[in-house]
Amino acid sequence: MNGEAKRAMTALPGGDAGQGMPAHVAIIMDGNGRWAAQRGLPRFEGHRRGVEAIRRAVRTARELGIRYLTVYSFSAENWRRPPQEVSDLMGLLKLFVRHDLADLHTHNVRVRIIGEREGLSSDIRPLLDEAEHITRDNTGLNLVIAFNYGGRQEIVRAMQVIAHKIKNGVLNPEDIDAAAVEAHLDTAEIPDPDLVIRTSGEQRVSNFLTWQTAYSEFVFIPDYWPDFDEAIFRAAIDEYFKRDRRFGGLSAKAV
Repeated sequence: MNGEAKRAMTALPGGDAGQGMPAHVAIIMDGNGRWAAQRGLPRFEGHRRGVEAIRRAVRTARELGIRYLTVYSFSAENWRRPPQEVSDLMGLLKLFVRHDLADLHTHNVRVRIIGEREGLSSDIRPLLDEAEHITRDNTGLNLVIAFNYGGRQEIVRAMQVIAHKIKNGVLNPEDIDAAAVEAHLDTAEIPDPDLVIRTSGEQRVSNFLTWQTAYSEFVFIPDYWPDFDEAIFRAAIDEYFKRDRRFGGLSAKAV
């Protein structure tokens, strides 16, 4: 997105649909490796710059009054990447938690983790637990980190818990509805995303929040994640304002 386009789309709040600010924005952070390759840099540098983009996104979300910001930091499928790259990503996660947690806490940010924690190494899981514990009483932005996460895997885990409850007589099959399923997802008590942003120009969801994004608005932007800044974030929000969200019903404009 060029500078002129960014400047033209940064006036907030606004939008043709007359909606308020989205309560929940989720981001598929894509393009770190390609960003680095374009510059003749190692992939690690792309990931490192991607962490800086997370900091900018968190700051912008706080300034805009967004209540929930979910970032897809490490998918269940990312373990298939080369061992060195996985090790680099784990190192960056550790640095982010250790170096940024105090600042997040100071700014009243609550950190929440979604994804499978069983089987995580002894140097990763305690960091995730600590981040949640320290910030659990904060009342500002909820920063939801999807780590070792996959949408399909999340639904399978929820079904397994529900099946055990039925088997043990705790739950009746007739009581299973959408609300019952949602209560067993990693995102229980977190509202569904109003807006999903994906960087790098790719237009797919990549097993991200499969259940929760049924009625989300999607904005796909060409910029690689390390270039994601306040202007790009605001431009995506401005695009969201222009959408006519119907949730399967009639358009408000048609009534």
